[in-house]
Amino acid sequence: MNTPLFFEARQLACIRDDRVLFSGLDFEVNGGQVLLIEGPNGSGKTSLLRILTGLRNPDDGELFWCGSAVSELEAAFYQDVAYVGHMNGMKDDLSVEENLKFAQALAIAALGIDDSLRKVGLDGYQTTSIRFLSAGQRRRLALARLLCTRKHLWILDEPFTSLDKASIKMFENYIEDHVAEGGIVIMTSHHDTGLPSKIVKKIELQS
Repeated sequence: MNTPLFFEARQLACIRDDRVLFSGLDFEVNGGQVLLIEGPNGSGKTSLLRILTGLRNPDDGELFWCGSAVSELEAAFYQDVAYVGHMNGMKDDLSVEENLKFAQALAIAALGIDDSLRKVGLDGYQTTSIRFLSAGQRRRLALARLLCTRKHLWILDEPFTSLDKASIKMFENYIEDHVAEGGIVIMTSHHDTGLPSKIVKKIELQS
């Protein structure tokens, strides 16, 4: 990543069911940083992530990617974004390998499928149907998409759900590697992360 990256929100607002979840929200996160979004249930954390990924429009405010308005960049911005939400986003009728091939077809390949699966402890599961994976294995597969596609901005909603302590530590290491290469991670987590404080910025939403 040669050009320094930064992602900025200015005066973002989100209204749901006539209730203001947040308004006037400003933040900036730079390449090499993790932005951790905290707040109680119902404070709008998932709604904020959906706005950042383009799955929902803000009720007010604007997003900027490297100084340009996201509303003007459109596809050029979203090609740089990898999103892992509460749902794993996998197709049950496809195998483990086919799901990752589908993800790579929509992006620039970064790491080979076999290498990605090896890194998340799913080597040997290439031909296994998704429906036969445990909840933890499904989560690891969803996160493997981050490794096999080249995206600069990772947006992760509770990425450690269903993972054991060893798997959480493994993915924290991959997050550190990503930001060490100049990438950006924006995430929510109910877990206390083991990420170094020097790379983490925090914002807290109020209920």
